[in-house]
Amino acid sequence: MTRTLADWLDYIEAQHPKSIDMGLDRVREVARRMQLAKPARHVITVAGTNGKGSTVAFVESIALAAGWKVGAYTSPHLLRYNERVRIGGVEAADADLVAAFEAVEAARLGRPPGAPDRMSGETTGAAPAEQDRPVSLTYFEYGTLAALWLFGHSGLDLAILEVGLGGRLDATNLIDPDVAVVTTVDLDHQDWLGAGREAIGLEKAGIARAWKPLVLGEDDPPASVLRHAYAIGAPAIRAGCDFFVDPPAEGVGTWRWRELGFELELPMPPLAAPVQLRNAATAIAALRSLDEDIPDEAFMRGVAQVHINARLQRFALDGIEVLVDVGHNPQAARELAAALLARPCIGRTIAVYAALADKDHAAVVAGLAAQVDAWLLASSLAAGARGLGADELASRLAGTPAASAERYVDVATALHAARAQARAGDRILVFGSFHAAAEALQALNRT
Repeated sequence: MTRTLADWLDYIEAQHPKSIDMGLDRVREVARRMQLAKPARHVITVAGTNGKGSTVAFVESIALAAGWKVGAYTSPHLLRYNERVRIGGVEAADADLVAAFEAVEAARLGRPPGAPDRMSGETTGAAPAEQDRPVSLTYFEYGTLAALWLFGHSGLDLAILEVGLGGRLDATNLIDPDVAVVTTVDLDHQDWLGAGREAIGLEKAGIARAWKPLVLGEDDPPASVLRHAYAIGAPAIRAGCDFFVDPPAEGVGTWRWRELGFELELPMPPLAAPVQLRNAATAIAALRSLDEDIPDEAFMRGVAQVHINARLQRFALDGIEVLVDVGHNPQAARELAAALLARPCIGRTIAVYAALADKDHAAVVAGLAAQVDAWLLASSLAAGARGLGADELASRLAGTPAASAERYVDVATALHAARAQARAGDRILVFGSFHAAAEALQALNRT
C-alpha cells in the first residue's frame, strides 16, 4: 500500500508519547544512520521568542533575489504541512515529503537494506546498520530530519533553519550553522526554557558555534547570550551597536540599513508592523555575515517582495479591515499594540482572542488592551491537548478588560460575530496562536 502525506502525518504524530521531548541524542542517532551532512553550502539558523518566521522570510526572499538556490524549514504550518519545507521558494510536493519520511522511518527503525517497510509492506533502499535498534522520534524531529534529507538532495546554496523551541536542545541544532541568529528573547515556554530572560536567552544562544557570527536582533539582549558568545568565541553582531535601522522620515517611502562603512537604502516591506523593519535588518545582518557578494539590488528586491501569512495579514470586507496575526505571547502583544497605534482606524478595534493553555493570557491582554475597544474570546479546543475553552480563558483573564467578553465555540464563529458587530471604518484583529490564525484564514478564504 502506498501511503499519502496525510497517512504519514497521522503516523508520525502517534510515534512518541510526548509532543515535546527536548534533547539531541535520539535525533542525532537517526541523522547518523541517514548519513546526513551539511544540507547546503551555507546554513543560517534562526532562534528567538518572536520574529523568527519573518526573519527567515526576509533571508529567503533576499537570497532568492540574489539568484541563490535556497531551502527554508519553518514551523508550525498554518494551512498545510508543505508550508514547512520550501525549496527555491516553492513548497515541497507531497511526493517529496513522503519520500523523505520513508527515508527517516527506515533509519529510525534500523532496518537493513531491502527490508519491508513496517507501514507499507514495501521494500526500501535505505541502509542503516543491521544492529541498529528502533529510535523514538517526535513529530517535529521527524519533520526536521525529513527537511534536512530533502535539502541534502537539492544542491542548495543556502539552508535556513527555524528553531522550533529554544535552541540548544532543538532538533535543528543538529546542524552547525555558518551564522546563528537570535531575533528576540522574552518570556514564553518557561516550563521548558527557564523562568526568566537570562535562562531563556542562554537556551536560545545554544545554536551559536565557536568563531561563527551570532546576530542579535535586539539592542539589549540578555547578558547570558553575550557571555555565551564570548565564551565560545562567537562574534556577536548586535542591532543598535553593529548594525542600525533608520526608519523612514515623514513622507519618505524608504528606510536605511547601516553598518560601519556600508549602508543600504531600502523600500518599505509589504509586512505591515513596525517591528518588521527590525526583522528585515536582522536578516540583512545575517546575510552580510556570510561574507558573500550579494548585490544591493538583491537586498532591495528581497525586502520589497517578502511574503509570509498571518503577520498582520490584511483583508478588506465591506469597509471593515480584518487583520490576522499569529502573535501569542506578551512581547508579541506589545508589538501588535505598536502596530495598531501606528495605523489608527477611524472606528473601533475589535479583538478576537483564542489562546493555547500554556500562555500568560493576562499579560497578553494587558499588552494590547490600550488599542482594543471590544473583546471576543474563542475556544481553541481543536488544537488538541494544548487547547483552551473560551470559558476557561475568560476565568484566566479575571480582572482584565477581556474578562467579561462574549465567548464563542471557535474562531470562525467569533469572527462571524465580530463582523456582525462591526461597522464601516472599524477593524477586527484575530490573534492568539497559529491555530487561531489558521482558523481565521480558512474562514476568510470561504468568504
